[in-house]
Amino acid sequence: MKIIIIGNGKVGYTLAKQLSGEDHELVLIDEDADTMQEAETTLDLLCLEGNGASIKVQLEAGVRDADLAIAVTGYDEVNIMCCLIAKKLGAQHTVARIRNPEYFNEANLLRREIGLDMVINPEYAAALEIARILRVPSAFSVESFGRGLVDMIGFYVSESDGLAGIPLSEFNRQKPNGVLMCAAIRGGKIVVPNGDFVPLVGDKVYVIGSQREMDRFFRLLGRPSNPIRKVSVLGGSRIAVYLGWELERIGMKMKLVELDEEKCEELAEKLPDALVIQGDGTDRHLLEEEDVMQADAFVALTNRDEENLLMALSAQRAGVKKVIAKMSRPNYIDLMRESGVDSIISPKDITAAQITAYVRSLANSQGSAVEHLYKLLDGAMEAVMFTAGNSTRFLNTPLKDLNLKSGLLVAAVVRDRRTIIPDGNTQILDGDKVIVMAKSLFLQDLNDILQ
Repeated sequence: MKIIIIGNGKVGYTLAKQLSGEDHELVLIDEDADTMQEAETTLDLLCLEGNGASIKVQLEAGVRDADLAIAVTGYDEVNIMCCLIAKKLGAQHTVARIRNPEYFNEANLLRREIGLDMVINPEYAAALEIARILRVPSAFSVESFGRGLVDMIGFYVSESDGLAGIPLSEFNRQKPNGVLMCAAIRGGKIVVPNGDFVPLVGDKVYVIGSQREMDRFFRLLGRPSNPIRKVSVLGGSRIAVYLGWELERIGMKMKLVELDEEKCEELAEKLPDALVIQGDGTDRHLLEEEDVMQADAFVALTNRDEENLLMALSAQRAGVKKVIAKMSRPNYIDLMRESGVDSIISPKDITAAQITAYVRSLANSQGSAVEHLYKLLDGAMEAVMFTAGNSTRFLNTPLKDLNLKSGLLVAAVVRDRRTIIPDGNTQILDGDKVIVMAKSLFLQDLNDILQ
């Protein structure tokens, strides 16, 4: 596919990096000469310095025969204008990053009136991921598939789990459950576990199953099931606004600390059910006076990675049972994990993954294309969801009779709103939603799982 990416910021560069390994013809447009030089030396693509909202620049990029134009500059209006121009000049599909809640609430109108094919909001997507993690305090990540029918949960194996030190087959025999451990990482090595796999304390593992079976599985592990009720948030960002609306919907109370007085007034209007506190969130006296660290969870959402890192570590030392931090810089993400803060949210990575899923679905729109994609283990593995259909070549065939590619696992099947953890006798039927775990195979169609 020929893809034009307009905007070489954090999201644009991350997206270009992901797509550059997937055999696409990529053109990256940005006005910043320094960032473009870095992209040109590190990525396999054509860099074009200029204004992406310029008709001349888009024509120079080859927009007339582009399959997809993606606008991810830092300005919503520019992104909308870029997509409108690209569509008029011949681009088959357009994607715009839109962050302003007012514009985002008009997403359907934007699609209908100016032909946007996809509207992506990094802050909204990040807020939803934070809310999912808060629902499962034991997890460092929670991703939902099939409209919430299947969850994939990442957690660290602890000494008290009863899971450590025994083969999975033995654990499942002693404590029958309906989940599947589908990935693990130990000492930097990625493993797709089988029945002989022996989890060890400190292993980073992912399990997949229905919400009901997940709840039961964590009870079998003896993990605390006390739900989170009170959430303290540092920073009145757009993510905080979306998160406040989502927490209100699921019955959690939010206490929000923001330094800017004018922004606090706006937040109080947008979040009438939240307690908005004006002050410096790094001030220990303020934190103690307002009981900020007495919450069940603490979420650091300022626009400064350094402050989020500092306050997440402070919350951890204060004994807050669930700590989440927003991070942008990869080196800080590594430092956070080394410090024991495991739930890290990166809006740019979430956005890039969602757009990548859309790109793959376009690459094979006639078959069982990608519906959902989630990158895990620092992008070394992917969980990809397809819907089986008439084009699927192995319908009604037991999985044990298929010649599957190495490095992948058929992890779950959703059929008639029921989640199935497949075994060798499981058959894929027409209409099934199939979730596949894969190591760097860039799957675009369900048939791609076959040798």
